[in-house]
Parts: sequence; C-alpha cells; structure tokens
Amino acid sequence: MTLFRRVRPEQVRELTLVFILAAVVAFFATQIPGYLSGRTFTDISTGLEVIAVVAVGETLVVLTRNIDLSVGSVVGLVAYFVGTLLANDPGLPAPASVAIAIAIGSALGAINGLIVAFGRVPAVVATLGTLAIYRVALVELSGAKTVTTDSLPAWLLDLPRSSFVSFGDLDIRSLVVVAVAVVIAFQLLLYYLPYGRRLFAIGSNPDAARVAGLPIRRDVFVAFVLSGALAGFAGFLFLVRFGNITVVAGQGLELQVVAAVVVGGVNIFGGSGSMAGAFLGAALINLLQQSLLRWPAASAFVQDAILGLLILLAVASDKVILERLRSSWVRSRRRDEERAAATAAKQAAPGA
Repeated sequence: MTLFRRVRPEQVRELTLVFILAAVVAFFATQIPGYLSGRTFTDISTGLEVIAVVAVGETLVVLTRNIDLSVGSVVGLVAYFVGTLLANDPGLPAPASVAIAIAIGSALGAINGLIVAFGRVPAVVATLGTLAIYRVALVELSGAKTVTTDSLPAWLLDLPRSSFVSFGDLDIRSLVVVAVAVVIAFQLLLYYLPYGRRLFAIGSNPDAARVAGLPIRRDVFVAFVLSGALAGFAGFLFLVRFGNITVVAGQGLELQVVAAVVVGGVNIFGGSGSMAGAFLGAALINLLQQSLLRWPAASAFVQDAILGLLILLAVASDKVILERLRSSWVRSRRRDEERAAATAAKQAAPGA
C-alpha cells in the first residue's frame, strides 16, 4: 500500500508502456528473422525524433482540453519551405535554418492560438480548418515540384548519419539525443515552472482556474504557439531525415501524434499527463510502424487500424481504469494526511 500511495496513477500508465514495449519487441523477435539486432533498433530510434518532438507540443495543447490537428501540415509546409531555401542558398548556416523553421512553425501555431483562445472557436474545428489551409499553402508554394536530396547542402545530408555514441552495430543518432533533450526540457517546464502548473490547472477545471484569476486565454495561446514551434522544428528534422520533400510530406502525422499522446497517458480531456509518457507513446507507435513494415503478415492498411484501436483503448482506459486509480490514490493520500494530522495533534496535546 505504501508503494501504491507513492506512485501516481499517471506513472502506472508509463510503467505499463515500458512492459508493453518489451512485449512488442519479444513478439516481433519471434516473427521477423534477425529482428533483435543493433541495426534494427538504430532504424527504429531514427524514426522516433519527428513523432516525439511533435508529441511534446501536442501534449501542451491537450493538457488545456484542446487539440492541434494541423501539426502534420505544419511539418510538411516547414520542411518544404526550409528545403527550398537551402536548395536556393546552400550556404545558409544550420542554426539559421533551424531558427527559420521554428519561426514559421510559431507563426502558424499563433494563428491556431488566436482562433481558439481569443476567437473562442473549438480547437478541433479550428485546427481541422488550418490543417487543410496549410496543406493547400504547401501545394501552392511547391507548384507540384519536389525538393530533392541532390539540391541540398552536404552538411544536412550528413546529419542523419551522425551518431552521438555507438555500441557495436547499435548507433544512437545525434538527432534522437536532441529529441530526448526536448522531452526532458519540457518535462521540467511542466513540473517546475508556473506556466506548466497552470496548464494542469486549466485542463483540470477551467472554471476554477478562471475564478482563481489565471490567464487562461494567454496560456492556451502560448501552448498553441509552442506546439507550432515544435512542429516547425520537427519539420526541419523531417527534411533532414527524408531529404526528398513533396506536397504530401507529413500527411497523416497528426493521427500518429495524437495516438502517441493519448497512449502515453495524457488525458484527452485535459489536466493530466507527462512528456515522459508522451515520449513512451511515441516510441510504441514508431516501434509498431517500423516493425509492421517488416512483418509479412501485416498489410499497409493494418497500421492505421492499429493506431485507431490504440487511441480508443487509451481513451477508454483513461475514462474507466485511470479514473478509478486516481480516486483510490486521492483517498489514500487523504487518509494518510488525516492520520498525520491526528498524530501531530495528539503529540502537541498537554500531557501527551
């Protein structure tokens, strides 16, 4: 019981995800020859950075009882725009390229934030609209042309193969380390900065947050801006990873990201979740996608079906199982506090 009181319900989901990841690996190891190898996990981790970075931004928005469905279009638009810039000006420095990607993403996120936070338009409607608008902007910008790897500078083409550390045939890519650093930074923001704590308060009870005088509109707006900024950065990572960018770049990414967030334990109704859980959810989604591509028994249509099923199961478990765990956890903590208060009062009483 003591361990139960120390472990928050959200951490139960994260621990469960670790076991599920291990079970998925064990299953595919029996189905795919040579699956348990360093190269396999290098390939899987290399595909993780884009989903993980976008999932961090999506988590900020979902915590406020909103959702950003435009992230896939933002990633594609930024990847194409920055790729075109680099193709026309190969001498553009890497920091400038990243800054431009983040700036464009922030501007697109700000449009979402203005519509949702100040225009009072439901987030699912607003971002579904901007998803289409940003995609059309990409189509118009591209003129049906493709950014190809032979037009990009050498430093960008070398980035995907850059390793932070190697263990035999297992390479930990530098971009994966960057994605993990983003997750850690925003995990600290959520739990140690006032802004992060306000997001939990807004999502848990918007009316109480409003009565308490919290700047709800401003905080929701900032959440969308940060989501756009991280989607912009992910657009740069997308360009680095694939090189060849077409008008369908990032299409369908929003489904993967939402699946990663809710599977990772972020409550779709707001108020609870963590970046660590979102990262584990992204790892599970990417592991399944990469493994299903190599599994002869699975068709291409199975992947989307599995993502949809995972979203439904995650939302259902949040509503039923985790709600009960949260209630039991709160009752246990309350009993502990009452016992502690009674003990302190007894010790403070005269003649005790």
